[in-house]
Amino acid sequence: MAELSTVARPYAEALFAMAREDDALTQWSELLASMAEVVALDEVREALDNPTLSHDQRYELFIGLLEAKLPEKAQNFAQLLIHNGRLLLLPAIARQFDLLRHELEGSALAEITSAYELSEDQVNDLIAALQKKFGLKLEAEVTVDADLIGGVRVKVGDQVLDTSVQAQLAHMREKLVS
Repeated sequence: MAELSTVARPYAEALFAMAREDDALTQWSELLASMAEVVALDEVREALDNPTLSHDQRYELFIGLLEAKLPEKAQNFAQLLIHNGRLLLLPAIARQFDLLRHELEGSALAEITSAYELSEDQVNDLIAALQKKFGLKLEAEVTVDADLIGGVRVKVGDQVLDTSVQAQLAHMREKLVS
């Protein structure tokens, strides 16, 4: 995983510098998210990874799968990624781009994983408490993972707060074994 972020970082940094110059950080963040969403689909990854496709065919396939027409700079970026064989890195590039944007804004992404679906009020209350703890403006990304059994796991940057039942059981297991 570290290797992917290492390869994705220069693309994200170059794109971030251009987007910042154009005062279009939010627009590029949204564009990258939608492009990365398409590339993250297994069927799409498999099709784009087909060695018999030319760069032009990969580009046409990729552009055809996007919901909206890309601006010219985004089209050029997609062509660059395809030409360099890096289109499948879009999810990592999007993540790196968002990390740079959050750093500039003095904010961070809070990756919240819950055992059950959280209501909007629950997410807002959790974010408010986390903002006090971290002293940052947080943007929530919420996912559900039933394997947690109960509770939540929150990741902000490199810090993880895990109050899940799964983590508590693992901790108890460690104490019993030692």
